[in-house]
Amino acid sequence: MSVKAETAAESGPHNPQRRNFIRMSVAAMGASAMMGLVPEEVRTSAWAAGKDTPEKTEVKIGFIPLTDCAPIVVAAEMGFDKKYGIKIVPSKEASWAGVRDKVVNGELDAAHVLYGLVYGVQQGIGGPQKDMAVLMTLNHNGQGITLSNQVREKGVTDGNSLKRLIDNENRDYTFAQTFPTGTHAMWLYYWLATYGINPMKDVKTIVVPPPQMVANMRVGNMDGFCVGEPWNARAIFDKIGYTVATSQDIWAGHPEKVLGTTAEFVQKHPNTARAMIMAVLDACRYIDATANRASVAKLISSKSYVNAPEEVIAGRFVGSYDNGNGKKWQDPNYMKFFEDGKVTFPYLSDGMWFLTQHKRWGMLKTDPDYLAVAKKVNQIDLYTEAAGQLKIAVPKDAMRSSKFIDGTVWDGKDPKAYAAGFKIKA
Repeated sequence: MSVKAETAAESGPHNPQRRNFIRMSVAAMGASAMMGLVPEEVRTSAWAAGKDTPEKTEVKIGFIPLTDCAPIVVAAEMGFDKKYGIKIVPSKEASWAGVRDKVVNGELDAAHVLYGLVYGVQQGIGGPQKDMAVLMTLNHNGQGITLSNQVREKGVTDGNSLKRLIDNENRDYTFAQTFPTGTHAMWLYYWLATYGINPMKDVKTIVVPPPQMVANMRVGNMDGFCVGEPWNARAIFDKIGYTVATSQDIWAGHPEKVLGTTAEFVQKHPNTARAMIMAVLDACRYIDATANRASVAKLISSKSYVNAPEEVIAGRFVGSYDNGNGKKWQDPNYMKFFEDGKVTFPYLSDGMWFLTQHKRWGMLKTDPDYLAVAKKVNQIDLYTEAAGQLKIAVPKDAMRSSKFIDGTVWDGKDPKAYAAGFKIKA
């Protein structure tokens, strides 16, 4: 039984935690099968007419021009938001730092945002501390590490050959990521460290907004970068770089962007937050159907959104990979948005993992209470209510186990030991 379920199960039948546990059970086992077990007070009052009306009917949701902004765009453009009494206004932003600032100060109600950015703000690193909320996960997989053609000309085809090059050349190699506590920084650091390259000592790292990666590599500002699609594919399209690794090579099924907001917003507008989750869940379910991918790629390719050629987005969007260095393959772990709710559920262990890496790389000086922070940030109760209304199953356990490129396994059970156990760290 999950930590969440254990806590709820110990509560009395009329305790709010007990009601949340019941809702989780309904969502996981099917509403119709469980309805006879749900107390009458919950069945008749939890979703009584008018009680779940959104407190705020127009919500401004920020996004960065990336393929995985698709759920926000689709929810707004295809009218999924209207079903739940809200209007989503997508707001194109220039950088993750800008997204952070606008969410924290309330200029944006929520955002398509880096998982690790949310946890960084929660802990007061990568910006002033603010209590934050992860409403749901938007996607798994679909990021990449690109190296410049100049590096390829020196014989680099993988992490081992990159290690040899860095060891043998008397110059600094520069790698870009998109935000200090964000996902791309963590994938880049993890990948480099797997091959014996210390990202804090052996190379120089810089921060560059995603849409600016290709232009900066073109003029020689970095030797490699880690970013979301379509910018890895765009580097190949423009013949300036090649993909040396995908993020799913590092952690297949990894969490990536989330629908994030402040804890304050959730407290003041719980019904609005739930409506946002439901609208975006509908969008994620729509996008995950292979038959819909081509039309979604066309939609998000416009200047208003990703502003990239449709064909650059479309290939990797359905798992058709070309690394720009002679290898083509169909990747089963391409960018996923739904998978019957497995993608969208905000697992506690996913949030905790980013904290372990923040500790590993010296951003956190001491170990936080990993589980307590994740329980505070990840809005599992709210997500479960939304999923239950849409008859989307909720995983029985809020923790999951994953194996990484270096053979290590993360299951959330001993985060302090896990964070301390890496050979290469700050």
